[in-house]
This record gives sequence, C-alpha cells and structure tokens, in this order.
Amino acid sequence: MPTLSPLSKTLRRRLSSGTITLVTVAVTCLIVTTARADDTPDPAAGGALMLAGKGVATSMPAVRLGTDMDATVSGQTMRVRVTQAFRNTSNQWMEATYLYPLPDDGAVDTLKMVVGQRVIIGHIKRHEEARQIYDAAKAQGQKAALVESDRPNLFRNSVANIAPGETVLVSIEYQAPVRQLGGEFAMRLPLVVGPRYVPPHTLTSGAAMADAASVIAPLADPRLGNSLNPVSITVHLAPGFVPANIISAYHKINVADAGPAARTITLAAGEEPADRDFELRWRSASADPTIGLFHQTLNGQHYVMATITPQVAVEPDKIGPREMVFVIDNSGSMAGESIATAKQSLLHALDTLRPEDSFNVIRFDDTMTQLFDHSTLASTEQLALARKFIEGLDAGGGTEMLPALKAALADEHPEAKGVRQVLFLTDGDLDDEKEMMAEIAVHGGRSRVFMVGIGSAPNNFLMHRMSEAGRGTYTNIGDRAEVTTKMTALIDRLKAPAMRELTARIEGGSFDLTPQRLPDLYAGEPLVLLGKGDRIGGKLTVSGMIGDKPWSETVDLAKASESPVVARLWANRRIADVEAQRSSQQIDGSAADEAIAKLGLDYDLVTTQTSLVAVDETPARAANTRLTSEELPLLLPKGWDFDKLLGQDAPAAEPSAPPPEQDQEMDLPQTATGFLGKIQLGLAMLAAGLLGLGATRRRRAGGRA
Repeated sequence: MPTLSPLSKTLRRRLSSGTITLVTVAVTCLIVTTARADDTPDPAAGGALMLAGKGVATSMPAVRLGTDMDATVSGQTMRVRVTQAFRNTSNQWMEATYLYPLPDDGAVDTLKMVVGQRVIIGHIKRHEEARQIYDAAKAQGQKAALVESDRPNLFRNSVANIAPGETVLVSIEYQAPVRQLGGEFAMRLPLVVGPRYVPPHTLTSGAAMADAASVIAPLADPRLGNSLNPVSITVHLAPGFVPANIISAYHKINVADAGPAARTITLAAGEEPADRDFELRWRSASADPTIGLFHQTLNGQHYVMATITPQVAVEPDKIGPREMVFVIDNSGSMAGESIATAKQSLLHALDTLRPEDSFNVIRFDDTMTQLFDHSTLASTEQLALARKFIEGLDAGGGTEMLPALKAALADEHPEAKGVRQVLFLTDGDLDDEKEMMAEIAVHGGRSRVFMVGIGSAPNNFLMHRMSEAGRGTYTNIGDRAEVTTKMTALIDRLKAPAMRELTARIEGGSFDLTPQRLPDLYAGEPLVLLGKGDRIGGKLTVSGMIGDKPWSETVDLAKASESPVVARLWANRRIADVEAQRSSQQIDGSAADEAIAKLGLDYDLVTTQTSLVAVDETPARAANTRLTSEELPLLLPKGWDFDKLLGQDAPAAEPSAPPPEQDQEMDLPQTATGFLGKIQLGLAMLAAGLLGLGATRRRRAGGRA
C-alpha cells in the first residue's frame, strides 16, 4: 500500500465511514506550501505546493458510476454518445455530481435521462435558468439531470433524487472533428480530469473562488484501487476509405471488420479504469486524402467544412538559423512518469540543435529559473550545461506558468525575420487558462508557441488554445515509449518552412468563415475552415507564403458531401473565436458571454453560458425524506505521484462544518460490483425507452392528422 502524506492521513481520519465528507476551508480552495530554505529558485528542490479544494475520498462513494462511450467516425468527424449509470448503493435518497472532461472542440447538444422505462429529453437553457429548474425539481422530489460546462472542455453532470438501490442513466451526445496530421488520423476521448492548480493571485473575490472550485473534484485515495469509474468504449470507424495501421497507444484493443471500409474497435479488457485518455489512430490503406469538403443545410442556412492539407517539402540546406526557447514544467503534478517523459523529450530536442541555432531553457513550478540570461548559441559547452541542468530537475511545487510564459515570449529582437520557436512541455493542469491566452495574444510577437502535452491526461483545452493563439501546433506524449517518435516528428515539422500569411477568400459566394485568424502551417498539417452562408456555391481559395514563394489552393464548394454535423461544429468553433477576442481584449467580458449564450441557444449547445436540463415531472421522493448530496471522486491520472502531489510535509487543514445532509453515516458494500452488466442493461432500457418515445410521438402525430 502507498504511504499517505500527513495531510492525507488527517483527511482520512475526518472522513465519515459512509458518505464522503469533503474537507474544505473558508475560502473553498486551500493552498498548502512548504517554503524553501531561501528565495533562490532551485530546480532540483521539492517545494511541495498543492491545491486541496475538496479533499481525498478514502471510502467508496454511495453512488457508483459506470460509463459507456459509443463513438461513430464518419469521414472527418465523430459523433459520441456518453452514457453514465449512477447507481445508488445506499439506503438513502441521493444526489450525485461528477466532473469529467470532453474534447475541447466537442459540441455537446443532447441530453437524455432514463428512469425505468421513461426517457426524459433535456432542453438547452441559459446557465442560471437551467440551474433554477434543476434546483426546483430537486426540492420537489422529482428526478432531474443537469449538464453544465465549467470550462470549454470540463463538464459536470448532476443527478437528483436517486432512490435507494436505483440506477439512473444520463446520456449525452457530442460531435467533434477528427484530427489529421501528415496522413495520420486520430480521435481522442478524454477520460479523467487531473487536479488543477489555482494560482493564489487569481483568488481575488468570492466569485473567483467559486469559479476555481468548479474545476475541482474529490480525489480518490489510491488504496481504493481502480474499481471506481470504470469505462467501456466502442468505436465504429467508417472514415470514407479503407483504414489501416489502427492503433491505440495507451489501451489494448480488439479490431473487427464491419464492412469493406469499416471497422469496430473495442477495449480488449471490456472495461478499463478512467485514469488516462483513450486515443485511436489510423491511416488510409491507399493514398492519403488531402482535401475534405462537407456541407449541411440547417434552418435555411448553409454550412461548409473544408480541410486542406498542403504538402510542404523540407529542404534542410535552406533552413536558416533558429532561436528555440524550451520551457519545462517541473511542478508537483508532473511527479512520477510525467517529469521523466518531459526530461527525455527535452534532451531529445536539444540533440537536434545545430551550432548556428540559439537556444535557452526555462523551468518552472511556483518559481522559475532561466538557464541563460538570453538565448545563446548551441555550442558543445552550452548544450552540455543544459543537459546537466535538465537531468537535475525534480517535480514539486505549484504550476505558476504565467511568469515562465512571459519570460519565453520576451524577444530581444522583435523586428528580426528569423524563426523564433517556443516549445512548452507541461501537463497544463492549472486553472488560469485565460491569463495564458491573453499573454500570447498581447505579447506573442513573432514567436511561435508549440505545446507538448505530457502525461496520461493533459489539459488539452489549454494546449490547443495556446498553440492556436501562438500560431504553433500541439503534440501529446502520453508515454515514455512515444518520446523518440513524437519528438522526432515534431522537430522535423519545425525544420520545414512554415506556410505563413495565410488568407482565405470566397469567389461566387459569401461565407462567415472561422477561424478568423488563420495559423501558420507546417508540413502535413491541415487547415480546417468552417463557414456559414446563404447558399452552397462558389470557390474557396486559400493562399499563403512558403518561404519567399507564394502558394494557393482552390476548392469548389458545390462538390461538398452531405454531413449532419457541420453546423454545430461551426458554432462551436465560433465560440472559440469569441473567447480569443476576449483574451485579446477586442471585446469585453459581458459582450463575450452574451455572444456565447446566443450561439449556445441557437444551436442547442452546452457552453459556459448555457446548460442542458431534464426533469421527470413525476415526484419520486417524499417531501419529508432527506436528500443526501455527494460529489463523486476522480481517479488520479495514471503515472501521477499521489504523495508528491499532496506534499509529504504539508500541514493538516481544519475543516469547516459539513453540510447537514452530508453528515450521515451509510451502510456501503465494501466491494465493487460488476459495472458492465449494469451499463448494458441500462443501454437496453435506453433503447426501449427511445422506441416507446418514438411510438408515442407517432400516435400523437396520427391523432393530429
């Protein structure tokens, strides 16, 4: 058994034997630090700093959760149904909430709650209205489900009035684009939220503290094992060509034929703990397609999605000197496998530098060290010094990324025409994403920012948005075995001449295109454009410069294939544009919130301003019966170090009084029960309920006729 830190032991003593009593302090978020002997930044020092917002769960929750994910890949988009089974194992009426991630470019548009043979359809409402509807239903004893978006890639499901021994299903659906890079296609299903570090300087008000608390959930003590939150996954792969080289780097899978150009992929183990993201990659068995063109008509409007992949040849003899700034995160959340992977990745990158290149290395936790005062030539001596510096790094402390980002973007020669590339190696598990985007938007200059997400569950939203704002790319390295392959591919792309100064125009039609600010592109990277217009027609031309040579490509929009997902992908991408405008201070916060709310309502999307709510009109819980609330704990992402994250020498925190409804003991079973059977039964109930719902609608339609 792993040894618990003093803080963990204190929390464990204070937890009731039944319901998980969450340890909090007056400000909701408790930052615990152990000071260093002096103020000199020491990259090798531990300096534990943690966020202990909602405590550590050392006993099984009353409500057990199982998740089934069913994904269908059609062409260059995927549609995913996530069904969560909330099973109440106690003798109390329960309310359960669960924090979980989704792809940052995913658009959630459907909610169904299944109670017995009844299927209750959710409706999109403004955030405050949805919460009021849910709270009113909860108080009246009605079953209700609420889906809220705490961040663009973080969602929270709440289910009220689950009877003793009852299972309630909550099913959501979302769609997202399939990623393409250099002829390889990939889909990623996030499965766990890593604990987020909240910088103390952001906790300036009650609202700020409440916002920080929204991205935190209880952490499961590792001694509970991996039986919490199991997940089953099925992928129906129909990419429009014969798929080949189908691999999942982090999970063992089974692949079965489902037709000439289709495959069905399942987890080999049937179910897995939700402690690391699932990724599936494939290639075309024939020539790799370079252009994807799709359209959809919705409510009289026409939407188009164009994927253009320029093939840029690498000419090593024509690559000029580069300035490369490497930033490595050695905070506490990187402890364990992540810091070893990050160090190996950075050492590999150093090996690719040429004598004419200049470089610098910056490391950060809650302090920061810059190896050189300014970028220096990559001589043998300086590279040896950098390697020694990197090899001595250890993980500990908080994730204060902003000072490191500012130092990395500080450009002594902003008017120079040479290439300046910033590589960030981090898990990105921090809460102040808006500060990062704003810093790049205002001070990015000629720097290009390339994010390298380290570990089993990186903050993909932060990674993608920082790389987009910095006109770079995002690479995820989830395992040390991938370091050489993925870092080599990244460095090779960075050697290629970037396609820059990109513009897009429509001839013979008018479209509202997104993204509005086009990024630089490197070899094999696709440009995905989404547009909204009054009709499908005209030609789309994308132009840019490769080195000193012009480049352009034109596609005929009339040749686009039908797709049912383009409209909501356009709306979700437009929301990202609004957030970028907020970061660059082009619009103020209230205007951004209103624009996002309108998009959410118009396209039935869950956003930071809109939520999905479903209510069963039939009261279930008697008015005089107590309702107990519980927030379900999360597994620690695979490869993270539990004790290092919490801090071995962290002092104990005194808890505030727990809410009255959480101060009860419960009779809980001590062993996990089979999840897969329950979820399969629940899915059958969902199918039967949907058939019944369809029959009812047909009878009503016939009556009206």
